[in-house]
Amino acid sequence: MSEDGATGYLDAAATAPLRPEARAAMIAALDAGAANPSSVHQAGHIARATVEAARSSIADAFGARLADVVFTSGGTEANNLAVIGLALANPRGRHIVTTPIEHPSVIESCRYLERVFGFTVDIAEVDGDGLVDPASVAALTRGDTTLVTVGLANAEVGTVQDLPRIAEIARARGALVHTDAVQAAAALPVRFSDEAGAAWPGPGIDAMTIAGHKFGGPQGTGALLVRAGLRLEPLMHGGGHEGGRRSGTENVAGVAGFAAAVVAAQAHLGTRAVALMESRDALITRVLSEVPGARLTGHRDERLPGHASFVIAGVSGESMLVALDAAGLAVSSGSACAAGSDEPSPVLLALGYSPELAQTAIRFTLAQPLSTALTDRIIAVLCAETAAADRRRGAGLRPR
Repeated sequence: MSEDGATGYLDAAATAPLRPEARAAMIAALDAGAANPSSVHQAGHIARATVEAARSSIADAFGARLADVVFTSGGTEANNLAVIGLALANPRGRHIVTTPIEHPSVIESCRYLERVFGFTVDIAEVDGDGLVDPASVAALTRGDTTLVTVGLANAEVGTVQDLPRIAEIARARGALVHTDAVQAAAALPVRFSDEAGAAWPGPGIDAMTIAGHKFGGPQGTGALLVRAGLRLEPLMHGGGHEGGRRSGTENVAGVAGFAAAVVAAQAHLGTRAVALMESRDALITRVLSEVPGARLTGHRDERLPGHASFVIAGVSGESMLVALDAAGLAVSSGSACAAGSDEPSPVLLALGYSPELAQTAIRFTLAQPLSTALTDRIIAVLCAETAAADRRRGAGLRPR
């Protein structure tokens, strides 16, 4: 590891570094003693108070009501609960509209409904920047559509969607709307409210997914924000926890750390976003100007503040990751949920990239602004690897 230490961690979209506020809240909850928050004794009441305080903090942070917050084990479970739970409880015509660039937990939930329950799933178009076409959503959404599920921001390419317009289209047809806000909620001023004039993404959202570790909270924590009173078929059956919507004893210390991280993240959201955008743009400019064959993936401007993703023609993405790691730079090739797969990214294929080019993907997601020295080191590694790839091709060797 270099003298920059933790600043070489450039994979915040996979997991943000644990915030000290989250760690302190978790330790306090653990030190309060072991107790089940459903127990009626004093220790149980203390645990329940910790859970409900966390629920209140998260509700306040996103403009939701207490009854809207359902704690889960993370974003994947929350997405499954939203898609499957809403669709089965409110089937209408058993029709779902989604996009080809959703997180696998959304795509596979839709396919499960299609395979097991006879739902029809239609896929809205996206352009080469990863923007969902609202006209395509409008063309696919019918009077009997059950659910429209579109992620607010894409984890692999960082593109942020025009969700207010998409939600307006879906609502006009009477469909429910879910958004996976796991990436966006930790970086943008996201609100969950059905009130007229509510902050972006505004009214029209019935359910929204968030995950604790994207805010700098503990892994294995998350929540589905879902309008109170909306029918939701639970995935987990048993004790009727979380208002009967998600059975299972709550992770007391986990939700305490989750809530503390959300509060801490939102305290300086605007200034942090501006600083990350400046650093992100500087990195993008240097990569595109100094690294041969590099192309930015995702929308140039409508993207997450700390997200810079590229394909680099002629370079093995795996070799690039290894070289960066050896230089003390922790990055990824895309979604951490697809780590280890040899297949090209479905997201990049949907954006029109060839399988060969898609397999060269590299993603930098910043937890803090980059120093000049760290940016220099990134560029040096990328240039060295592209030069090495050129030499191997010149010698008639296969890419590593």
